[in-house]
Amino acid sequence: MMNYQCPKCNNTTYTVDQMRATGGTFSKIFDIQNKKFTSVTCKKCTYTEFYKAKTSAISNIFDLFTS
Repeated sequence: MMNYQCPKCNNTTYTVDQMRATGGTFSKIFDIQNKKFTSVTCKKCTYTEFYKAKTSAISNIFDLFTS
């Protein structure tokens, strides 16, 4: 758990999730989602912030074969 306070409504309850996205032309052509983000969403007003997370080479290779 982290000490979170929404910058819009000052609420302290939130949800955390992850998403992946493509980066450049090569990754778009082969549908490789090599960018990973963690999102924090306020449960009251749904304001969402995204934070870039590190991805490993093995997860990118695995994504190539499972797409």
